[in-house]
Amino acid sequence: MTWPVPAPRALSPWLVPLLCAGLVMATGACDFEPAKSNASLTYTEDAFKAYREAMAAYDNKDWEDARALFKEVKRLFSYSRYARLAELRLADVDFEQGKYSDAIGNYRGFVKGHRGDANVEYAKYRISKALFLDISDTMLLPPAEERDQANARDAHRELKAFVRRFPRSRHRADARYMLEVVTQRLVRHELYVARYYLRKDNFDAAVARVDYALDNFTGSGLDAEALVLKGETLLKMKKPGEARQVFLTVIRDYGGPFGHVAKRFLEQMPAAGKPVPPAVEPKDAG
Repeated sequence: MTWPVPAPRALSPWLVPLLCAGLVMATGACDFEPAKSNASLTYTEDAFKAYREAMAAYDNKDWEDARALFKEVKRLFSYSRYARLAELRLADVDFEQGKYSDAIGNYRGFVKGHRGDANVEYAKYRISKALFLDISDTMLLPPAEERDQANARDAHRELKAFVRRFPRSRHRADARYMLEVVTQRLVRHELYVARYYLRKDNFDAAVARVDYALDNFTGSGLDAEALVLKGETLLKMKKPGEARQVFLTVIRDYGGPFGHVAKRFLEQMPAAGKPVPPAVEPKDAG
């Protein structure tokens, strides 16, 4: 897609001293009124004015104007801290336009180039957020559990790392929410694949996928469902002893709907000398 070329912009006031400085070097003179030229502004003050102008375009959602102005800040004031801020804002422009892959690349570039910068936390958060939004469901795609999960796994890694590295971040609550959603998505995918193997009588593969989900994606809230599926598979593998232990674990530790399912499985199994315990209710049941 070809983006429209922005119309020529009027010369920004903060560019006048820079241009005149160049003319002084070339011709030895530059005539302008001192009161209007802002010639006394320092390099940092000029950088701040340029950055502020770019931010005004950003705040007005004039994305292409903002992009052009932030690029000017980077080019003209490369030794100023505003050049680093402009680099970060360029990634933000991509993010706000829904160009998540570009935004992720630019945020990662910022982190790599400025590891000690205070804004690394923000950049890492936005990487996680962009990955999360990039895997969001749409009506035009298959159900989430049926799709390739490469981006979801990437989001899971980034979110886990962010929560661990920045436990007091102001973005902590949002990061934990996203981590929970992504974790559930990954577990549902593993259970989807496990059920496929179960239908194909590939029982070892089914159990392996359930165990992988339980071992690698903690905190999904889907452990009881996964364990019931594992117990069902073990029954079909003619391992009633192992299945019984799994079902008893679900009843004892989780209860709820899947506790009742586990209890029904146990009731259909040959007696093992012990009565089937009642399924406990969830702790948060009303």
